Amino acid sequence: MAVTETDIENATLEWFHGAWDPELSLLEWRERLVDSGWAAPSWTTEWFGQGLPAWTDRVAHTAIRQAGGVAMPLGGGVGLAAPTMYDHAADSVKAKYLRRTLTGELTWCQLFSEPGAGSDLAGLQATAVRDGDEWIVNGQKVWNTSADHADMAILVARSDWDAPKHKGLTYFLLDMRQPGVEARPIRQMNDHASFNEVFLTDARIPHENVVGEVGGGWAVARGTLAHERSYASNRSVSFARSATGRVVEEARIEAAEYNKTYEWYPQRAGRIDLLVERAQAAGKAHDPVIRQEMMKVIALHRTAEWTAGRAKAARDLGRPPGSEGSIGKLALSEVARRCNHVHSMISGANGMLKATDDPLDAVVAEVLVSTPGQSIAGGTDEIQHNIIGENVLGLPREPAPDRGLPFREVGRSKVDTKSA
Repeated sequence: MAVTETDIENATLEWFHGAWDPELSLLEWRERLVDSGWAAPSWTTEWFGQGLPAWTDRVAHTAIRQAGGVAMPLGGGVGLAAPTMYDHAADSVKAKYLRRTLTGELTWCQLFSEPGAGSDLAGLQATAVRDGDEWIVNGQKVWNTSADHADMAILVARSDWDAPKHKGLTYFLLDMRQPGVEARPIRQMNDHASFNEVFLTDARIPHENVVGEVGGGWAVARGTLAHERSYASNRSVSFARSATGRVVEEARIEAAEYNKTYEWYPQRAGRIDLLVERAQAAGKAHDPVIRQEMMKVIALHRTAEWTAGRAKAARDLGRPPGSEGSIGKLALSEVARRCNHVHSMISGANGMLKATDDPLDAVVAEVLVSTPGQSIAGGTDEIQHNIIGENVLGLPREPAPDRGLPFREVGRSKVDTKSA
């Protein structure tokens, strides 16, 4: 007999009511949660789960929160590093890092993009050279959220310059607290500093921290990027009104600190929720042109929400990511651009001012300089078009003169590859 959401909810609550102690520390509670198998019920019993379907994670976490408890930590540790390790890492790596990641004891960042390899991630040039039981890594990464305070990083570096670009990459777990790792915050044009550039100078990684096979990093990285689609939609957490005690207070502080990084993301998405209110306040709600533009963007946004809902339902059923991720990403970029346009129509020149008699003018000003980031983050619009064209519509692949060539001969920006 198939298990149902009600079955999972009841089983979770039965365990929760017997285990919950609001006066534990947050770490103590999460250790109890992880050891119970309800932190990741879709994982195997060997690795802190119960061997249940993928959708049971969501049901269990929701039930715990609604009952006044605390579930999993926010961040790339649980959203990206842990599922990637679970899918691809050796048992020794899982034993070393999985539990401490699920409890929130370890925080993580993602070191993938480089100044010359963002959309073309496989063209990265950070170099990993084997030195006995260690790897020595040199290079630069960029657009790394939370890298300035993370304990660990998931890292892709080039370990073989004589292989084609997709086949010479290896996936590593890097200790961010070691000498040779420097994270510098990047000040954005909206005056926030959510991202970092990271400089790696003879940083060392134990060979046992390789995830997957040496040279097989591209496949592992694609797995991480697939998890990133769902991770990006789970950057918030709510607490029940009945939630009290030390565990909850520490969890609130943890969530508030984490969300500081993303406080400008609603502006990046365009703040569609302000359009009607701003039009009414400016006396332009009956302007036929503005009304038409508002309805266009609202209709597109509603359609994108339905697509996202369909993708979420598929993930809950354990199905692999489909085209909805790229389609949804493109839709969100278009919504942001159109919101930017309509806000400009409504606010006029005041939309460029951060300090006026109307405090919402400052919000609109931030929208106008933040929305360009929506079409870049998480894979540019151009890359999403290629993915949809090639993988969904079956169109011919984009010409790639470097396909099959050793990366050393590709002719990218000049780098010193003598020691690689």
